[in-house]
Amino acid sequence: MSMTSIQIIVADLTFIARVEEEEAPRTCEAFLKILPFRNKLIQARWSGESAWIPLGDYQLGVGFENHTSHPGPGQLLFYPGGFSETEILFPYGSTCFASKMGQLAGNHFLTIVQGQEQLKELGRKVMWEGAQDITFSLKS
Repeated sequence: MSMTSIQIIVADLTFIARVEEEEAPRTCEAFLKILPFRNKLIQARWSGESAWIPLGDYQLGVGFENHTSHPGPGQLLFYPGGFSETEILFPYGSTCFASKMGQLAGNHFLTIVQGQEQLKELGRKVMWEGAQDITFSLKS
């Protein structure tokens, strides 16, 4: 069985992520349909050592699956909305996913498999340099 991979570029950093198709099939299928996806990545306000992509009222058309509040560094979450706005969470260190409404859980749908050593630098960039361009695309 082949593994689908996504290239994630944040500023001058490049990551390769495994698509968690077995654990979060609906989220992965819906996300793959919107690639390439470009946005801004900013420091999370409530979740600790994490960056996020706020998506407001955007709907990917999925519910909860493979959801967690405590992703590890490089375990990206998609939050389908509900108590807080829709978002993608990009943990680069110790994280407890939350909003001003309290603790949240998001769908773990991508895992960084190459470039983990750059996660600390990603955190430094979003914390000290502000919003960073981010692009998700299928790895060729």
